[in-house]
Amino acid sequence: MRTLRDVRCDETVSVVKLHGEGAVKRRIMDMGITKGTGIYVRKVAPLGDPVEITVRGYELSLRKADAEMIEVG
Repeated sequence: MRTLRDVRCDETVSVVKLHGEGAVKRRIMDMGITKGTGIYVRKVAPLGDPVEITVRGYELSLRKADAEMIEVG
């Protein structure tokens, strides 16, 4: 299983599945990250936290813990 945290800079991936439950999963979906959505990874901080991505035409920063819940392909 490959997660968003494993993706390198300047790479585009597609969301396969969202892991997590309840409010955390709902918050990720409210940000526009849903199954089938394309995500472009712009930057990754030196220690891996946060990850800056472009999704649905806007820029977003995700914590490492949230990025691990997003399975990509």
